[in-house]
Amino acid sequence: MPAIIIIDEMHSSIIAQLEQLDYDVDYQPEIYREQLKHIIGKYHGLVVRSKTIIDFDLLEDAQNLQFVARAGAGVDNLDENTLKEKGIHMINAPEGNRDSLGEHMMGMLLSLLHKIGASCEAIRSGQWDREGFRGTELGGKTVGIIGCGNMGNALASRLQSFGCQVLGYDKYLEEQPTSNYQRVPINQLFIRSDIVSLHVPLTEETRNFYNYSFFQQFKKPIILMNSARGEILPLKDLVKLLRERKIIGACLDVFEKEPLFQLSKNQKGIYDYLTDSPEVILTPHIAGWSYESYQRINDVLVTKIRALKQSGSID
Repeated sequence: MPAIIIIDEMHSSIIAQLEQLDYDVDYQPEIYREQLKHIIGKYHGLVVRSKTIIDFDLLEDAQNLQFVARAGAGVDNLDENTLKEKGIHMINAPEGNRDSLGEHMMGMLLSLLHKIGASCEAIRSGQWDREGFRGTELGGKTVGIIGCGNMGNALASRLQSFGCQVLGYDKYLEEQPTSNYQRVPINQLFIRSDIVSLHVPLTEETRNFYNYSFFQQFKKPIILMNSARGEILPLKDLVKLLRERKIIGACLDVFEKEPLFQLSKNQKGIYDYLTDSPEVILTPHIAGWSYESYQRINDVLVTKIRALKQSGSID
């Protein structure tokens, strides 16, 4: 019987689901990289979240490995070239947490516009300032979505229900899969956007791409949202843009250094500015981290593994 090893904590339902596909499931969420290197050769499948980098060094002796399943959307911890060279299928599950992410980012945006978090803290400290916490409505705003895959689309559909005009830009998407947004060239986002949300993968092209120079191209002050990867947005540039009022608010679920205790002294100064600013909403990389998505990711991965088995691509 072919074997699968799971090296991160997963919703418990995945074990029974994989066993129904006739796999022997080895659940080892506490395993270390060096331990995995010594035993990887006996497994046909590997399931991972973000615990370790899946690269040539790890897979050098993985002579039986047929697929790597990433329990989430991003695949920046998978060496795609190595997987391709070894003929190992790569699976991910953006369909599993897109709804959670769409709802979460809507919540962050509404909280920022209507000053919900700040006014809550004021009430708790005994302040009553209705005029100081007057909000701004989302309806009628133009929102630019950069990256129109599963995550961008999930947010776009929710924005439409609030009466927003949603513009979508995607450099690599060949066709527009839904009517949740109007697909436009990037210069239209620069001209028309009131709010911009980033939904691109982390690659060598996108690393630090959304920097000070990029946002200087926008013709009016914007609110910026990032739930993609922290490394695409240099936070020192964001702080500069906030100080200059080129960006007038930010919703950040991802950061250059995660978790935050890894910060250097200089980085801590940048994060201190963001945490002190009432114009910034921060959450700890949890946009796609709901109870429902935790199980749904399993369902998506198992469905894709089943399809590969039925097609004869894997044993």
